[in-house]
Amino acid sequence: MSTTITVEGMSCGHCEQTVEEALQDVPGVTDVAVDRETDRAHVDGDADTSTLVDAVENAGYTAHV
Repeated sequence: MSTTITVEGMSCGHCEQTVEEALQDVPGVTDVAVDRETDRAHVDGDADTSTLVDAVENAGYTAHV
């Protein structure tokens, strides 16, 4: 399963890395690609969408599907 999440508040490479690491820590995630230029995170795996959004928000960013 592939999920695309809109992430608001990323302004630099460190922000991308923080969001990527937060998503990679979610059980069931197999791959993550974060792009601050498009404000999107593409996540592969079988993790629940609400868990992914929660992980991004716990990292300090606004997220929605």
